[in-house]
Amino acid sequence: MARTGDDPLFMHFRDLVHEALAVELRERHVDDVVDYVSRLLTEFMRTDRVYSIRGPDGRPVTSVYEMLAEGDVRLNAGSFEREREVHKHIGDYILFWSGVNPAYLSRLRLQDGRELRCDYTRQAKESYYLVSTFDYRPYDAEAATYRRLSELYEGIAHSLTHVRRHLPFGHA
Repeated sequence: MARTGDDPLFMHFRDLVHEALAVELRERHVDDVVDYVSRLLTEFMRTDRVYSIRGPDGRPVTSVYEMLAEGDVRLNAGSFEREREVHKHIGDYILFWSGVNPAYLSRLRLQDGRELRCDYTRQAKESYYLVSTFDYRPYDAEAATYRRLSELYEGIAHSLTHVRRHLPFGHA
């Protein structure tokens, strides 16, 4: 993800995420998760980042089912780095929609029948876990964060429902 530095939107999300995760997780030492989720929210405010995975035809991939094919080295991923990139995005995509607009995932299930077979929570956890296994350079510094994202996924997703209330388009 891009550097956010002193970006006011990032700082706003960081305050909200920190407060929500402190209540939800009651765990210490999750600053890396707070920063990660805050950057995710900041970046995904841009639609092009939400739909950054492209299929072979160049069109944005919007279903998790299709993303899984894009992230499989036996199918469309041309390298293990591409596999990591796509699985990172799958975790981010599901986490974002689960927290910010869970109804979107429900609509996605109805639009694409293949999505009916996808357990979004399980898939996000598995995708983040897969990313965490890239524990060598240049990914080694991030591996532990992705492991925590996988392990704490349900609490993080639930905490985002509290963050959503503070967004201009949020719902209770």
